Amino acid sequence: MELKLERRMSGAGPEAEPPVVRIEPSRGWAALDLGELWRYRELLYFLVWRDVKVRYKQTALGAAWAILQPVFTMLAFSLFFGRLAGMPSDGVPYPVFSFVALVPWTFFANGVTQAANSLVGSQNLLQKVYFPRLTIPAAALFAGLIDFALAFLILLAMLPLWHLPIPARAVLVLPFLLLALVTGLGAGLWLAALNVQYRDVRHAVPFLLQLWLFATPIAYPISLVPEAWRVVYGINPMAGVVAGFRWALLGTGAAPGPALAVSAFAALALLTGGVLYFRRLERTFADVV
Repeated sequence: MELKLERRMSGAGPEAEPPVVRIEPSRGWAALDLGELWRYRELLYFLVWRDVKVRYKQTALGAAWAILQPVFTMLAFSLFFGRLAGMPSDGVPYPVFSFVALVPWTFFANGVTQAANSLVGSQNLLQKVYFPRLTIPAAALFAGLIDFALAFLILLAMLPLWHLPIPARAVLVLPFLLLALVTGLGAGLWLAALNVQYRDVRHAVPFLLQLWLFATPIAYPISLVPEAWRVVYGINPMAGVVAGFRWALLGTGAAPGPALAVSAFAALALLTGGVLYFRRLERTFADVV
């Protein structure tokens, strides 16, 4: 059973009562205790650092995989979609067009995959001590920010190679990165909790992300989507992220509008549902995992 510790001290001086530890299981749809998460912020930091080190431990190329993965995907997309299929790219060289979308997508996809498997991979820790279980999938996602930073630097270096300027509004990618982070955390919490109950979830995650990839305008421009359907298309939060990155860095498409608002609402709904479901099952993790 999932246990929660509460300490209290009554009285003062040498005759004060000894500390009392109250052990209680969380019940029902427990509310998110942000204060507790803040008290365990150092643990979150160390879990992030652990995930970063474990990810590239005993690898030949180390952190270079953070760059090679989106680069090789860009090369494959450029060959099959850009050259063979003749996919339009809104007047931008197709390699840059696809890479701008692949940088946030790779962060999101890797983060969701790592978060989905994080609780099962930390079962020894879950069974021994109490701490906010939300820190485990959150750390798995936040660890990907380092990979994102490396890939984003390569993206900024690519733009001058294709004679594209780095616009001043490039800083506006930060809100879109936050949208990707919220979406990834929401999906990761759902999948992490489900993976504890049903271990075949880990086999479904790659298939789910593959479908999500093609439902997101990465290999194709969002301009191919009929104007009347773009707001509905924004229900996919990653569509808003990709469109936002391309607008901020390449100047393609219109400025964010109603579709982005729909994406933000969908991302918040996904995160809220993920937190509630995660907290609902949290008390069973130590027994089931």
